[in-house]
Amino acid sequence: MKIVIVSPAYPLRGGIANFTAQLYKELIINNHVDVFTFKRQYPEIFFPGKSQFESGEDVDKIPAEIIIDSINPISWKKTAKKIVKINPELLIFAYWLPFFAPCYSSIAKRIKKETNAKILSICHNIIPHEKKPGDKLLTKSFLNKMDFFITLSEEVKKDLEKFVKKPKCKVLPHPVYSRFGEKVSKENALNKLKLNEAKYVLFFGFIRDYKGLDVLIEALAFVKEKIKIRLIVAGEFYDDEKKYTGLIEKLNLQDDIILFSDFISTEEVKYYFSAADVVILPYKSATQSGIVQIAVNFGKPVIAASVGGLGEVIKNNQTGYIVEPENPGQLAGAIIKFYTENKENEFSNNISKIAEQYSWKNFVNGIFDLINS
Repeated sequence: MKIVIVSPAYPLRGGIANFTAQLYKELIINNHVDVFTFKRQYPEIFFPGKSQFESGEDVDKIPAEIIIDSINPISWKKTAKKIVKINPELLIFAYWLPFFAPCYSSIAKRIKKETNAKILSICHNIIPHEKKPGDKLLTKSFLNKMDFFITLSEEVKKDLEKFVKKPKCKVLPHPVYSRFGEKVSKENALNKLKLNEAKYVLFFGFIRDYKGLDVLIEALAFVKEKIKIRLIVAGEFYDDEKKYTGLIEKLNLQDDIILFSDFISTEEVKYYFSAADVVILPYKSATQSGIVQIAVNFGKPVIAASVGGLGEVIKNNQTGYIVEPENPGQLAGAIIKFYTENKENEFSNNISKIAEQYSWKNFVNGIFDLINS
């Protein structure tokens, strides 16, 4: 089958680009696949991080045409023209923010008019975490041009149904992120990160308010009264860093929290997960999270807040714990229980038994099942 993907991709960085890389690698096994990505994803004034581009040398690259400018309609027309020339049987959009709806809608409208392609959206989010005026109008405009939908959780499907009546949709859980390599020994990981031997919990990913790092910092103050652990925070601040460093100082946790506040390159990810005993997702809101599936790849248990679709993947008391959102005391209790009851090996063994169901092969088969139904 001739397939075109429109999405962030290398050299852009971040979760959607990582997702597209692994989707491409699975699709290309039995199909012809072209990828069109952004030469400008966000205007610099709207981008909260330090760089939009990958910096690592060993990143898993995929071939993609770098052509789309998110705010230049001329580039949208050029992209659509090239896709029409390919005449794909299936066009896939990676959707997560209303900001991209005008660009995506413009491309989809021409493809629908000039080809017989089936048009599918993989919806990472429908309703953004940080809402803005006009979001609903833009989202509805884009979604109404799609033929099919994949959502990564039941929660996102419910959001989709607010915009599209009886959508042709399939829920496929986020597949495992295997592109970050295999787990290394804890000793090697700690040496690489220049850390001393200790019990470590991990907060990983871009730091934004909805991800609840402040909740975890407050929980750590409770944990400290019972057991000695350290928190690794690995990710770039997309929020006011002083809000978190001030809280750390207020709670006298300077010696208990290690901040790695630069973007973590693909080849370095394995060291952070291998150094940790458990991964913490203290989110205040969520749909699903690729961080969970990185943890699954490394066999790491997860303690997460009961928001969005996180509980659909994390099995409470089997592969981790689910706690109330924005409840530092309950989060602390789960961390203490994890260590005092020595749950790491039990939970890790359970994770290894379910990892296969989150394969990229199953995900791609689900896409074809949907469009051929």
